[in-house]
Amino acid sequence: MKLILLGVSGAGKGTQAKKLSKYYEIPHISTGDIFREHMRDKTEIGLAIHDIMDKGGLVEDELTIKLVKERIKQDDCKNGYILDGFPRTLYQAESLEDFAIIDKAIYVKVDDKVVIERLTGRLVCPKCSAMYHVKNFPPKVSGKCDVCDTSLVQREDDKAETVSDRLDIFHKLTSPIINFYEEKDKLFTVDGTKDVFATKELIVEILGV
Repeated sequence: MKLILLGVSGAGKGTQAKKLSKYYEIPHISTGDIFREHMRDKTEIGLAIHDIMDKGGLVEDELTIKLVKERIKQDDCKNGYILDGFPRTLYQAESLEDFAIIDKAIYVKVDDKVVIERLTGRLVCPKCSAMYHVKNFPPKVSGKCDVCDTSLVQREDDKAETVSDRLDIFHKLTSPIINFYEEKDKLFTVDGTKDVFATKELIVEILGV
């Protein structure tokens, strides 16, 4: 099974992708994670995209497509995978058709006000990448990671001004992608404001497997 999860950062698609990955025993492939891994390792790609990512911008299509294409060729993808954060442009969606057949695209839809609240309150551990939220999922000790006791930080792309810019970019670029998968009768929309477990069960019901 090959799935796409669509939705603005903060909609909860990453959380759903992780749960579905475990449930179906197929890998969760996040382009954001791939990019951040390159930045963390200070690879040539990581250095090139560092400023773009910090400002909430989008990495160029050709590079993104290349990285996804390489990732899904790996052995753990032979039974399927879940794409999270890809495609983000119509060109990426059209290019994906050249090297993969997607079964369904799930759009996790959330109001912008909810997204802003979620993202601007988000904290991350720079060492182990564990995620927290000052209101919805605070660490046991304020400002410290539960897993490794490292001081938590707010990512540059989760700051209020950057989040607003990201929402504008998302809405501009996503409408054509939604239409693209609707025309192929592969798009299903779920309410991302519902309980995490309820949303996951709804997606499983939609997938029918």
